[in-house]
Amino acid sequence: MHDTEKSDSGIVAEKPTNKAGLLAAEWAEPRPGTKGNAEQQRMHRTQGRARMTQSLDRVRTAARLRKKDRFTALFHHINVDTLQAAFFALRRKAAPGVDGMTWEDHEEDLEPRLADLHKRVQRGAYRPQPSRRTYIPKADGKQRPLAIAALEDKIVQGATVIVLNAIYEGDFCGFSYGFRPGRGPHDALDALCTAIETRHVNWIIDADIQNFFGAAVNLGWFASWNIGSATSASSASFRNG
Repeated sequence: MHDTEKSDSGIVAEKPTNKAGLLAAEWAEPRPGTKGNAEQQRMHRTQGRARMTQSLDRVRTAARLRKKDRFTALFHHINVDTLQAAFFALRRKAAPGVDGMTWEDHEEDLEPRLADLHKRVQRGAYRPQPSRRTYIPKADGKQRPLAIAALEDKIVQGATVIVLNAIYEGDFCGFSYGFRPGRGPHDALDALCTAIETRHVNWIIDADIQNFFGAAVNLGWFASWNIGSATSASSASFRNG
């Protein structure tokens, strides 16, 4: 079922393989008092997305053609266009962090807010806020801890992911669905159902790592992964930009 090729897109019945660098379709509720500026806002967003895509396409091409190259100048890609794309990719109704700022609150005066955030990020004055701790119940009666980031932190994190996806997205296999743009658990289930119905399958194994982030990570399990060094190199590359 899992071949060694990079892409396994034919296994997905309903949704096509995501195109690297393209964000999921945006959706927004109409807000009173914004109709007059809606067309202008859409135009600015379209222009910003086009500039960002063009810029990251060059990074994506370089990553595909020169696998052994190390990127040393990525920080300038965290710009207003990337921050804007990250903002509009956020869930509108997500719970706020310690700042109490909601998506709708931040949308007001969005352009000056993003311009100020960009300046702070570029000059090294941006400081992430503590995450707000909350808990959700689990099926076994226990509680799963969640950390809810402040809205500005979500924007900066999202922009960073957009830039890094231009490098790493092409390395993922077609049957990988976790934390990838345009993909999710439902796509994985669609692919699984299609594989069961169209291929010769003898075994289906459902496995889970118990308390992964509470046990495995604390034991330094991640340190044995090559991805650890890659992450460190990426962090340094951003600062060298």
